Amino acid sequence: MSEGEAKQNYRIEGFSCAHCAGKFEKNVQNIPGVKEAHVNFGASKLSIVGEASLSDIEKAGAFEKLKVIPEQRITEKTYRVEGFSCANCAAKFERNVKNLSGVQDAHVNFGASKLSVQGEVSIAALEQAGAFENLKVVEENAHVGLNEKESTSFIQKYSRVLIASLFVIFGYLSWIGLGESHYLTVSMFLFSIIIGGLDLLKIGVKNLIKLDFDMKTLMTVAVIGGAIIGEWGEVAVVVILFAISEELERYSMEKARQSIRSLMKIAPKKATIRRGDIEQVVSVEEILVGDIMLVKPGQKIAMDGMIVKGLSSINQASITGESIPVEKGVDDEVYAGTLNQDGYLEVKITKLVGDTTIAKIIHLVEEAQGEKAPAQAFIDRFARYYTPVIMFIAVLIAIIPPLLLNGSWETWVYQALAVLVVGCPCALVISTPIALVSAIGNAARHGVLIKGGIYLEELSHIQTVAFDKTGTLTRGEPVVTDFNVHDDEKESDEWLRMIASIEKLSQHPLAAAVIHLEDEKGLKDKDIEVTDFASLTGKGVQAKINGDKYYIGNPQLFTQLQVMPEIISEIIGRQQSEGKTVIVFGTEKKILVTMAIADEIRQVSKAVIEKLHQLGIKQTVMLTGDHHKAASRIGELAGVSKVYAELLPEEKLALVKRLQKESGHVAMVGDGVNDAPALASAQVGIAMGGAGTDAALETADIALMGDDLSKLPFAMKLSRKTMRIIKGNIIFSLTIKLIALLLVVPSWLTLWIAIVADIGATLIVALNSMRLMKVKE
Repeated sequence: MSEGEAKQNYRIEGFSCAHCAGKFEKNVQNIPGVKEAHVNFGASKLSIVGEASLSDIEKAGAFEKLKVIPEQRITEKTYRVEGFSCANCAAKFERNVKNLSGVQDAHVNFGASKLSVQGEVSIAALEQAGAFENLKVVEENAHVGLNEKESTSFIQKYSRVLIASLFVIFGYLSWIGLGESHYLTVSMFLFSIIIGGLDLLKIGVKNLIKLDFDMKTLMTVAVIGGAIIGEWGEVAVVVILFAISEELERYSMEKARQSIRSLMKIAPKKATIRRGDIEQVVSVEEILVGDIMLVKPGQKIAMDGMIVKGLSSINQASITGESIPVEKGVDDEVYAGTLNQDGYLEVKITKLVGDTTIAKIIHLVEEAQGEKAPAQAFIDRFARYYTPVIMFIAVLIAIIPPLLLNGSWETWVYQALAVLVVGCPCALVISTPIALVSAIGNAARHGVLIKGGIYLEELSHIQTVAFDKTGTLTRGEPVVTDFNVHDDEKESDEWLRMIASIEKLSQHPLAAAVIHLEDEKGLKDKDIEVTDFASLTGKGVQAKINGDKYYIGNPQLFTQLQVMPEIISEIIGRQQSEGKTVIVFGTEKKILVTMAIADEIRQVSKAVIEKLHQLGIKQTVMLTGDHHKAASRIGELAGVSKVYAELLPEEKLALVKRLQKESGHVAMVGDGVNDAPALASAQVGIAMGGAGTDAALETADIALMGDDLSKLPFAMKLSRKTMRIIKGNIIFSLTIKLIALLLVVPSWLTLWIAIVADIGATLIVALNSMRLMKVKE
C-alpha cells in the first residue's frame, strides 16, 4: 500500500469457518473501488484499502449473514529497511516499533526487508527502534533505494572485520615470539575483540540484563566467559568468525531478495509523453491516465495502456515468463516492463504507476515473502525455546562435572562456553526464509505468482488436482472444428464468406467462431451484400444474398424444412456424440454446409496432465457445468482421471470438499472468477490469469500469469523441491549441533570446533537454499 493511503478496519461478527472468511475476503476484493482487502479470521477483522460502502461489504458477506462494524480510520505507511542480519533481529525490531508512541500496529516482512506501520511515527524514531543493529529506514516510494544510494568498496564495507582479523594475526605472531600471556599478545587479541565484536557485546549485554535470550546473548556470554578463563586467542577468533557468519547471512538474504529487486528495475523510470502538440520526457510518477505515451522500436514500455496507433511485436517475458513475442495492434493492451521490439507505438495510459500489472506483481510477491509457511512458523517458535534451553544445558555442563564428578572447573567452563557457541541457531533460523524467498522470486520470474510461503508448502502436499474445463483445459473460445461442404456449386471458401457475412449480423455466441475462421483464412466479404436479415428465435437466422434466401441454424430447423438427408443426419449425429454443436447452412430445398463447433482443448493440456501424474499426483479431475458429451470428449483428450459434468457452482464446491475427504490435499485450477467458491475451498486455489487480469491476481492463492497451464507442473516441482531443501536444512542444522554437543562427553569440544560447525552449517544451509533460484521448467 502506498504512503498515506487510507485503510479502513472493520470488526466482523458471524464467521463460522476459515473457508467462509476466505470467501468473504474474495467477495470484498471484487467490490468496485476496493484495491486490497484482508480478513484476519482469528481476530474477526477486515482491513480494506480503497472505498466501499458498508452496505456493499455486508452484501459480500450475505451468504453467511455477517455483521460488519466499522473501526476508526487509521493511516498505514510502508518503509524499506536495510541492515537485518537475521530473522530474530527482524522480530525484535518489530516488537520495538510496536512499543513506540503513536504506533497502533507494526509488521516486519523480513523476506522483503519492509516495515508496515499503522499510526504516526517519525523515521528517526523507527531508526532508534532499530539502533541495536544500526538499521536504516526510508519511505517505500523514495526515488533512491537503500541499496542504490551509495556505492561502497569491499574494504569499506568490511573494514572492521578486516582490521580485527589483522589484530588476530598480530596476536598469534606475538604469541609465537613472546608467549601466550605476554601483555602485547593479550592486547592484540583484546583490540581484535573490541573492534570486531563491540556491537555484538553491546547488544548481548543489554539482552542479558533484560533476560532476552538470542544468538547474540549466547555469543556474549561465551566471549565474556572465555576472557575470564584467559582464552583470549580463541575468543578473538570466535568473535571474527561470528561476524563473518552474520555477513554470510546478510549476503545470502540479499542474493535471494535480488530476484524481487530485479523486478523493480524492469519498468523504465521515465517515458515520452505527448500532451497536445508537445512531446516531453517525464517521470512515470507524473504520468496521468489518458496521457499518450510514445514508444519507439527497441524501447521498454513504461506504463500499462492501450495501443491507439501502431503495430508491433511485444516481448512480455517480464510479466508472463514467456519469451515468445506477441503481435499487438490498435485496441490491444500493453504492460509496463515489456519490450517493444520492432514497431512505433502510441499508447493511451490506462493505469497510474502504482496500479500497473508489474507494480501489483512486485507488491504481491513482497507480501508473499512475509507470509510464513508452517515450516517457518515452527522454526520461529522452536528458536524461542531453543536458545534458553542451550543456555541451561551450558550451565549444567559448567557446574555438574566439577561439583559432582570432581572435574576441572577450567575444563568444564570451557566446554560450556563451546556449547554456547555451537548452540547458536543461525543455520536453523535461516533454513526456511532464504529458501522461501528464493523460490517465490524464481516463480515470479517464470510467470507464476505464489502469494505466500504457506501456499508454496501446501502445493507440495497436493494429491488431487481439480480443473475447470472452459478456459482452463480448453481455450474458452468456440472454434469451428469441422467444415463439411455438401454442395460443390461453390468452393468451400466462397460458402464460408457467405455464412460469415450473415453471421456478422447475428448476436449468437457461436457466430464468433465462424467469423474467426474467416479471419484465419484471410477471406474478404466486402462484395457480399446481405439483405432481409431476420432472427428465428430458438432456431437460427435467415437472410438474402443476391435475392436468394438462405438459412443458418440448428439441425431441427432443417428437419422442419424437410431438407435433412439421412447421410447428413448421420454425420451430424456422429459430431454431436463427440460433444460438438452443429450449425447447418442451406436453403429451403437443400443443405449446403454443416459446421461443427466446440470449445477446443489447449495444446498443452494433455502434456500438463501427464507431467502432473509423473510428479506423483494421484488423480486429476475435471469439474464443469457443460453437458456430459462435451465434457467426456475434453476429459478423454486431456487424459484426466475423472470427469464430473453438468455441475452448478455449489455442486463444484461440494465436490471439492468430497475430494478433500477422500484424498486429503486438493488444488483447484480455474479462471479466478466463476470458480471462486471452489477455489476458496481448496487447499490451494490456482487461477488461470492472463497478464493484467486483476481478478486472477487478487482471488487465487497462486496465479499463472501468462494464462499458461504449462506453468503448473513447474510450480509443483518447485514447491516439492523447496520443501525437500527446507527439511534437509533443518535436519542438517540439528544434526551438526547434536554431533558437536556429543563431543562434550569426552571433553573434545573446543571453541574452534564450535565456531567452525556453526559457520559451516550456516554457509551450507544458505548455499543449499539459494539453489532454488536456479530451478527451471
